[in-house]
Amino acid sequence: MFTTFMLLAAAGLGFRLALAWGLRKHYDRRLAIPDLFALVLLVLAGLPDWLSPLSFPFPFSFTLGTVLPDLLMRRL
Repeated sequence: MFTTFMLLAAAGLGFRLALAWGLRKHYDRRLAIPDLFALVLLVLAGLPDWLSPLSFPFPFSFTLGTVLPDLLMRRL
């Protein structure tokens, strides 16, 4: 049985793959997020609401699934 964390991470990864596929097919562009920006997004998603300097609407697991391909693979 899948946990909510795993399902949200899979949804984030699916969103990322669909967005990358659509950009590549229609506009011949590749989607890449710099490592520093990906880490900042993960930190913002992990902060509690009362400590966050700005409102970040996505949960940590969805954000992790979205930026994980950029953190794991290097594109040249």
